Amino acid sequence: MRTVSAVSETPELRHDLAALVRQLLEESPRSSDPVGAPIREHLGLSEDELVVHAEQLSDFELPNLQLALDAVLGRPGWEGRVLGVTGLGGGHYPGLGLGDLMANQHWGIGPPEYVNAPVGPGRTLPCLVWAVLLVTSPDGPIAVFVQKGDPHGPGQGGLTVQAAARDPELASGFLADLRRLMEEHDVFRGQLLTIEVDRGGSRRVVFLERPDMDASELVLPEGLLDRVVRHVVGPTQYREELLAKGRHLARGLLLWGPPGTGKTHTVRYLTGLLTDATVVVLSGPSLGFVGAFGNLARRLAPAVVVLEDVDLVAQERSFGPFGSSPVLFELMNEMSGLAADADVAFVLTTNRPDALEPALAARPGRVDLALEIPLPAAAERRRLLELYGRGLDLDPGVFDDAVGRTEGMTASFFRELLRKAAVGALEAGRERVGAEDITAALDELLHETGALTRVLLGSEAPGAGPAPQPHDWMQGMAGGGSISARSHTVLRPSR
Repeated sequence: MRTVSAVSETPELRHDLAALVRQLLEESPRSSDPVGAPIREHLGLSEDELVVHAEQLSDFELPNLQLALDAVLGRPGWEGRVLGVTGLGGGHYPGLGLGDLMANQHWGIGPPEYVNAPVGPGRTLPCLVWAVLLVTSPDGPIAVFVQKGDPHGPGQGGLTVQAAARDPELASGFLADLRRLMEEHDVFRGQLLTIEVDRGGSRRVVFLERPDMDASELVLPEGLLDRVVRHVVGPTQYREELLAKGRHLARGLLLWGPPGTGKTHTVRYLTGLLTDATVVVLSGPSLGFVGAFGNLARRLAPAVVVLEDVDLVAQERSFGPFGSSPVLFELMNEMSGLAADADVAFVLTTNRPDALEPALAARPGRVDLALEIPLPAAAERRRLLELYGRGLDLDPGVFDDAVGRTEGMTASFFRELLRKAAVGALEAGRERVGAEDITAALDELLHETGALTRVLLGSEAPGAGPAPQPHDWMQGMAGGGSISARSHTVLRPSR
C-alpha cells in the first residue's frame, strides 16, 4: 500500500488538481449521473442544448445574493430545490459551470454548503456558497449554480451565479431580477462598515455599532466642529432644496493636524450623527479597496467614505523612487467622478499634509474644505482636564497649574494624566484626587525620562518645532487669495 503524506494546498496545486479532475471526468465512461440527470430532467434539455448566462459578483455581495434568492423563492408560484454538489477531494474547483456538472457523472449530490456571512453588528445569515438550485417559476424551469471561490486560490475568490433555462431570455431576466433584488435588500445600506484585510490580501467586511457620542466629549477649537458638521451633514439635510437650486451634493473634507488632536474622534462623532447614511471607514491595508467601496457608497447614498491616514496612499507624486501608489489615482477618480446628485462625502485624515499629492485637493470636485485640528490651546486644555476628570470629584481650581504646564500636549496626554493622578491618590489611601496628585502625575510625565511617553501619547516633543504645514497649494486655492493655514474652502462651479 502506498502512503501519501498530507501537504498544504497552494493556488497552483488547486488549479492542477482541477485540471486533472476534468481530464478524469472526460475520459471516464458514464455509468451514473447523480447531478446531471436531475438538471436535464428539470430543464428538459441536454447539455448540448444548454445556453448558460453568468453574473460575476464581488465576494462581499454574498449576503445580498442570498437575500435576493430568498425573495425570489418567496414569491407566489415560485419554488426551489437545492442540490449540494460533491466531487473528488470535496473541494471547489474554479471555472466549473452548469455544463460541466451535466456532462460528467463524477459529480455527486451531497449536503449544500453554507457559510455564515455578517449582515449587521453581531448578526449573520447562512448563505449558499456551492450548490445548484432547481427553480420552478411561472414562466418555466430555471437551473441556477451558485459558487463562491476560494479567497486564497486562483482569481482571489469572487462569487459567480450561473442560470440556464429552455428560453435563454428567462435565464438572463432571472439574473437581472436578482441584481435588482440585491440592491433592494442590500445589507450594507445605512450601516457603519470597515474592511479587514488578512496577510493573504483577502478582505472581510465588518459591521460596527454606531458610536453614541455627545458633542461635549469632543474638545476642539470654538466653531470648528460646527464647520465640519455643516460641510458633511448639511448637504444631506437639505438634499432636495439644493438639487432644486442646481447645487451639487458631492463634497470632500480633509482633517489634518498632529497625532492625538481629535481627528479620529471627530470622525466617530460624525458617524454617530449620520444614522441614516452608509459609512465606510478605510485605513491601513483596506485603503487599497477605495475603488470597490467608492462604488458601494454611490449605490447606497447618502454615504460617507472615510480614509484615515490618507497620506499612506496619496503621497505627492515626486516622493520616493517609485512614484505614487496606484490607489492615489483610483482615489482621485472616485472623488472627481461623482455625479452632481450623488450624496456622497469623502472625509480624509492625515498627520502629514505636507506629503499629500496637490492634485488631490487642487482640482475642483475633490477636497473643497481642509481644516486643521491643532494642539489644544489653554481653553481646550482646561476642557480636556474637566472631561477626563469626570467622576473624580475634583475642585476646578486644581487645574490651574496643569493648564499652564501642558502646552503642546494632546487629548491622549490628559487622559493618561488623570488616570495616573487617580492611581496616585488610591496608593496614598485617599478616595478623592487632590492637587498634589495631579502635580505628582505631571512631574512624572514631564520629566526627562517621560519624553518617549509623551511622544507615544501623541504630544509634541520638546524642541520638535512647529507641526508640518500643508503645501503652498493649500494657501491660495480660492483664486490665488491668501488663506489661513488653519482652514481653506474651495469654491467650485455648480455641476
